[in-house]
Amino acid sequence: MRIYPAKPDKVYFYATCLVDLFDPNAGLDAITLIEQQGIEVIYIEKQTCCGQPAYTSGYDDEAQSVALNQIALFPEPYPVIVLSGSCGGMMHHHYRRLFAGTEQESQVNAFCDRVFEFTEFLVHVCRAKLQDHGPETSVVMHTSCAARREMNVHVTATQLLSQLEQVELKVQDYESECCGFGGTFSVRHPDISQAMVEDKTRHIKATQADHLVSADWGCLLNINGALDFQHQHGDASTMQGRHLASFLLERVTPEQIQEK
Repeated sequence: MRIYPAKPDKVYFYATCLVDLFDPNAGLDAITLIEQQGIEVIYIEKQTCCGQPAYTSGYDDEAQSVALNQIALFPEPYPVIVLSGSCGGMMHHHYRRLFAGTEQESQVNAFCDRVFEFTEFLVHVCRAKLQDHGPETSVVMHTSCAARREMNVHVTATQLLSQLEQVELKVQDYESECCGFGGTFSVRHPDISQAMVEDKTRHIKATQADHLVSADWGCLLNINGALDFQHQHGDASTMQGRHLASFLLERVTPEQIQEK
């Protein structure tokens, strides 16, 4: 079991490539939520990929190079908050395996100990208490495979949503099944990936939830793309997923509710 530290004064923020490229507002929303806990957030602009695509494709040398470049960007002993369970799993668990037995092992392990997924950090380190200011609504959540099986943060994401008194959390059938993205898996096996995301979107829509959220933008890209394709080809549903950080901030910020 992981031992969590006391709430820090400062943290580093690791936004992830997909948030940076496709939904930077989610990163800003997550930063705001952390700042609301009385913590200074430091964003290093030179951060890039965590190295997971290279690692899962068998390119260990390239993954090591990327990992060392990222580690060097965060020299102070502050926690590193990662806005994805998948990237969090890579940086907290797989960096250790990637450098096991190397001369950098001790340095890397010390870095890995400082890596926390966003919802994990809010729940276990900040012990955040959220006050819901929004109207009654319902939400269905998708958790990436790595977030669920490596980081166990489907639990912490659910705990944060459960604090929102006016939000009903609906559970999809086969909730733990993969959406079919799997990083390079969807590129190498597109037909299998398509079948998987069709199953996933069918179960999500069957909940009839008002909102879809996830803490992993890789999954959201795949699921939202499938939902948009289905809508363009006659499906009445206009559902599109959002990052959990944006949904949470909107619910706890009265000004944003009033602007809707």
